[in-house]
Amino acid sequence: MTDVEGRDALATDPAREVALSCLEAGIDAARPDRVVADAVDLSDDRLRVGDATYDLDPFSRIVVLGGGKAAAHVAAAVERVLGERLDDGVVVTDDPVSLETATVLPGDHPVPSQRGVESTRRLVETAHSLDEATLVIGVITGGGSSLLAAPAEGISLSDLQETTEALLRSGATIHEINAIRKHCSAVKGGQLAEAVAPATVVSLVISDVVGNDLDVIASGPLVPDGSTFQDAIAVLDDHDVTVPESVRDHLDAGAAGRIPETPAATDPTFDRVHSHVIADGFTAAAAAAEAAVDAGYEPSILSSLIEGEARDVGEFHAAIVDEVAATGNPVEPPAVVLSGGETTVTVTGDGRGGPNQEFALSAALATDAAAAIAAVDTDGVDGNSAAAGAILASDDIDDPDRARAVLDDHDVTPYLDELDALVATGPTGTNVNDLRAVVVTDHRDGQDQSNFPSRQKLD
Repeated sequence: MTDVEGRDALATDPAREVALSCLEAGIDAARPDRVVADAVDLSDDRLRVGDATYDLDPFSRIVVLGGGKAAAHVAAAVERVLGERLDDGVVVTDDPVSLETATVLPGDHPVPSQRGVESTRRLVETAHSLDEATLVIGVITGGGSSLLAAPAEGISLSDLQETTEALLRSGATIHEINAIRKHCSAVKGGQLAEAVAPATVVSLVISDVVGNDLDVIASGPLVPDGSTFQDAIAVLDDHDVTVPESVRDHLDAGAAGRIPETPAATDPTFDRVHSHVIADGFTAAAAAAEAAVDAGYEPSILSSLIEGEARDVGEFHAAIVDEVAATGNPVEPPAVVLSGGETTVTVTGDGRGGPNQEFALSAALATDAAAAIAAVDTDGVDGNSAAAGAILASDDIDDPDRARAVLDDHDVTPYLDELDALVATGPTGTNVNDLRAVVVTDHRDGQDQSNFPSRQKLD
């Protein structure tokens, strides 16, 4: 179960209690032990994954391979399902757990590291040892783009690290960032699938990508790549990102056809690859909605696919809060407005913070309705802080000018810490993007509902 640190001190009123309960329920619903148990089972040597069934008789060996923040947790759940049928495996993660059969190797996130390079090398060596009588259970989760570190030939680790740091500060979307990562890697963008061929792959995916684009989750090591070298160059140009000369030269060479493209959907490698998304942002949002109902609140899931600059998304949610408080649309208070997705921050300066903290502070600044505003990254780490996110209300902000200043400086963590508004969970064992829960307790105090003709029509 997810435990919010110092929960009693954060849950200072019923609205905050409900908001925290929604966040905890959402995170727990996306935990690998739960989603694997629901999606995967073994009976009479037949493996069921979702609606698909795989006969294990043709395979003399079953191994688990993959990487990501939750990869070891997924592998542990797979071990419980397969038992003695699982022979071996290698997973790379920054959140290790003890496994009976598979080997857990270390990596780092959000910037790749030397130990991640060494771990990925061992994973690739294992991949190359497989044959057509092998079934690979792929475990792919968010964070794999950094953890599965394998710089392409001619690119040093330090150059890859510099490129990653520049991209993370640029405001580029995860789709854009991963287009570059795939074309600077020896395993991403379907290249791990090439390494395991001719083995058969059944991949279990926990998605941290809006829209569940398989080639973007962990930069798609086991699926075809829908991006090109030219797409990667366009990202650098569009966001004015400066990268080391080796990276630019590599991308230019690929765009000119001097380096082979990453494998596309027409590549026969993927004839024996089957991918299944077993949890995503909606998994968390739906469970949060159930928690709201259990607490006696009416839930409304705006969307689990929201992207954009965190500050702007916060202001948008504040407008929804104002609408709920004024008109009861789209949901009558007491209500919980839920959403998920992946917000970004275009960073200037060296402040501490994260998208979920900026969201919460921005939303609280933009509304004076009675509401508790909470948001977390479901993996437990928001931006470059040690917090998962934040929870606060508009009346917590005693100095709006200072609050706006820390937002402008992207240095919100120290300020929110002073307000005792930081939400900390530690590593959660899963990763399905951001989860936001805004609890609106009542109509705006003193608001005459008859002033809203649209409200009368809704009634």
